[in-house]
Amino acid sequence: MKVLIDIGHPAHVHFFKNIILGLEKNGHEVLVTSRDKDVAIDLLDAYNIPYIPVGKIGSGKFDLIKEWIKRDYDILKIAKKFNPDLLMGMLNPCVAHSAKLLGKKCFIFNDSEVVNSTALITYPFSDVIFTPSNFSKDAGKKQVRINGYKEHSYLHSNHFNPDPSIFDNLDIGINDKFILMRFVAWKAGHDVKQKGFDLETKIRYVKALEKYAKVFISSETELPPELEDYRIKIPSEDIHNFVYYADLLVGDSQTMTTEAALLGTPAVRCNSFVGENDMANFVELENKYGLIFNFNNYDEAMNKAIEIIQDPNIKDEWTKKRELMLNEKTDVCSFIVDYIEKYWSNV
Repeated sequence: MKVLIDIGHPAHVHFFKNIILGLEKNGHEVLVTSRDKDVAIDLLDAYNIPYIPVGKIGSGKFDLIKEWIKRDYDILKIAKKFNPDLLMGMLNPCVAHSAKLLGKKCFIFNDSEVVNSTALITYPFSDVIFTPSNFSKDAGKKQVRINGYKEHSYLHSNHFNPDPSIFDNLDIGINDKFILMRFVAWKAGHDVKQKGFDLETKIRYVKALEKYAKVFISSETELPPELEDYRIKIPSEDIHNFVYYADLLVGDSQTMTTEAALLGTPAVRCNSFVGENDMANFVELENKYGLIFNFNNYDEAMNKAIEIIQDPNIKDEWTKKRELMLNEKTDVCSFIVDYIEKYWSNV
């Protein structure tokens, strides 16, 4: 079987890397195309995953639309030449459109209920729509619910083992207390009219939290001079090791908040998505497992962060919560690889 996988975001590299390895181990041929966004290319290089670059994010108001149209065309050309049996992506309209035009199968994964416009132009052209089991929307007969978050594809204990060697090149030790702040760019299509930390709030948080622990910053965008010294300087592929050993994660990120929860690190998330229409994953991680805290008020979020970092037993408590969650969830990577092979045996 031949499979084409398109990467649109660095998080997609993490999601698909073990799926790619699993498919190739079982004798299937995989071709990867990738958008040049943030550190997606760096991650593919670090994991030794060959790829064809397709598309690059622009800075103009309509650049995203123009880019997606061009990527649609470029991926169609590549797929026509490669002739895959299956195309895959993370709620990716480009692979869905190419699959339909070429008469191929398309499997996509979606864990975000807020990306309505993208779903409208992707679902009709897809054959299987994987979602977490707690996904609050019904995607119809094509939907396959998996009892796990997308991050379980690479952070499930079957795939992730923390590596303490990251401290060899840092000015802190494994037993030192530190906080990671994560800021995203808010330039994705589904981020329209949404917001996270502004510059003033970022500075205020750093000054408040560094009284209790050393603060590092991971940011998708440039930082002002007064914050640049806080930027974490590690290879992109080591970020999950860093999150695992952190005492606290604070920020406006969706994905890294979930990653912290799966790694047993307390996380405080604050952005405008939080509220009665928040995504199901975040509601479950907070209300069922008690692994994260969601806020849309910056003062309340800061107070919670300060409360957490002062608790000397917090990591031990979160380790127990993580184990409970892992015992109830599925290895998403293995589920998808097994599903693909069973699906093809019946085609």
